[in-house]
Amino acid sequence: MTVETPTSADSAQAEQIWQGLSKDGQKTLPPQYLYDEVGSALFESITKLPEYGLTKAEERNLRRCAEPVAEICRSDVMVVELGSGSGRKTRLILEALARRGDPLDYFAIDVSQEALKQCGREMEDIPGVSFTGVQGTYLEGLDEVLAQRPRGRQLLLLFLGSTLGNFEPEQAEDFLQSLSDKLQEGDLFLLGADMVKGEEDLLTAYDDPAGVTAAFNLNLLSRLNREWDADFRHDRFEHHVRYDEDLQRVEMHLRSLQDQDVRLGEFGARLRLRRGETIHTESSHKFRPEDLQRMAGQAGFRIARCWVDDQWPFADCLLSVDHPLDNEELI
Repeated sequence: MTVETPTSADSAQAEQIWQGLSKDGQKTLPPQYLYDEVGSALFESITKLPEYGLTKAEERNLRRCAEPVAEICRSDVMVVELGSGSGRKTRLILEALARRGDPLDYFAIDVSQEALKQCGREMEDIPGVSFTGVQGTYLEGLDEVLAQRPRGRQLLLLFLGSTLGNFEPEQAEDFLQSLSDKLQEGDLFLLGADMVKGEEDLLTAYDDPAGVTAAFNLNLLSRLNREWDADFRHDRFEHHVRYDEDLQRVEMHLRSLQDQDVRLGEFGARLRLRRGETIHTESSHKFRPEDLQRMAGQAGFRIARCWVDDQWPFADCLLSVDHPLDNEELI
């Protein structure tokens, strides 16, 4: 690989991209860059595929847990979601809270402006719900919301889907600790996590026969071409998925179909790839019950209740910052 010092792109985003592509070993790209306007729309399509069991499993969980969560929350609760996406699943929680008749403030945090627009439209017909979209990263957006938080008001934090699995294990632990440090006594945290299951089911979920996930992954190259003046060609790459049993994770890669040089105009460099070499774009770690128990405890949370789908093992766990609630349906 030919590398040169970047000449003009000096933002934090550019630094992340440059560090990943300039590695001597396994090249990487930050997974959050999969979610531009096109990527977000493709991911919404993925969640509706029959092979992708995660979203449907969590929707079944949320139908079961929405009312119990609403019963636990105080009347003054405000809801904050990290990575809201379209908000389709979140609606189940908000409807249960809104049925109590109390005004409800909902803050959706997402890096995608288009996703926030869709989320706002999704929530606009729920009586009593006030929607605020916050564009930004998880922690930056949470800080912005917390700066507006009235003293003593309860917060219900949502981190649905299996986005925690996109972090490397140490990063996930640090992230949970950061959330715990920002929350107050009495706050609640509803966390989604995909569980370990058969390799064949996992690989099919991330490499569907219709090719939607492949298009989602390859769209990252289009974004690099558009925003960072690169000249990646889709026909020279293929979507590649593998499962690492030891690390309990599904990996998405873009595999080079030939020896090639790619111009990285914004960095004043060229990327040299050998045939068969890959760019690692996303990891989706899967969890065992003991993993969630350990990570939550280390960060200062306690798992109060947990709902696990029996068709596609997926967990939605209600975490308490200060004390366990009535232990029921624990993992």
